[in-house]
Amino acid sequence: MRKTHFGFQPVDENEKNRLVGSVFDSVASKYDLMNDLMSAGLHRRWKAFTITQASVRAGFKVLDVAAGSGDLAKAFVKQTGERGEVWLTDINASMLRIGRDRLLDQGLITPAVQCDAEQLPFADHYFDVVTVAFGLRNMTHPDFALSEMRRVLKPGGKLLVLEFSKVWAPLNMLYDLYSFKILPWLGEKIARDAQSYRYLAESIRQHPDQHALKKRMEAAGLSNVRYYNLSAGIAALHIGIKY
Repeated sequence: MRKTHFGFQPVDENEKNRLVGSVFDSVASKYDLMNDLMSAGLHRRWKAFTITQASVRAGFKVLDVAAGSGDLAKAFVKQTGERGEVWLTDINASMLRIGRDRLLDQGLITPAVQCDAEQLPFADHYFDVVTVAFGLRNMTHPDFALSEMRRVLKPGGKLLVLEFSKVWAPLNMLYDLYSFKILPWLGEKIARDAQSYRYLAESIRQHPDQHALKKRMEAAGLSNVRYYNLSAGIAALHIGIKY
């Protein structure tokens, strides 16, 4: 059996989805609150920047992969209007339910589909824009997922990947202290789950840095790949075009 990683822990590939699923089942009810606390609200600015860069217009078809609680999808539903489509997808039923219900509570009705990003149930060349925010590093085969997201894009379509990344070197010591001490403590106090937030910190360290992710997107067939460092590289937004 081939191996991958769950945080710093080596695991069989067929175990990773189950382990990641258990993390998000555990944290789903406190997901938005914890995001605000652990990023001091910065995740909202990062997502707002992503929404701006997506340049979604009326009538667009948009796919939000690993949509979580639906922050991006909420904005896209308003931008695409009645002639457009926004699909909310997540492999985790708990997170998908929260995102769907959150949009419904705001009067925003859009399809929500539980599916694996590595096997998207959509036709080739269907979407104008595909986004994935803070989900790529949790996937067992992120390269497969990038290829799938490219497949469902129309020629000229845009893929946006918002993800934690490599922080500015002078901040490394402080960032490690926060990630491995304060973050699990917050997880225990707020979500009653220190281990899931320890996994979060470890998964960030296992994720490719900005340049490496750019290369992987290019290897998946995306062109004109560029990235923006956000908050000294704590997060980065990568954008690629399908030609």
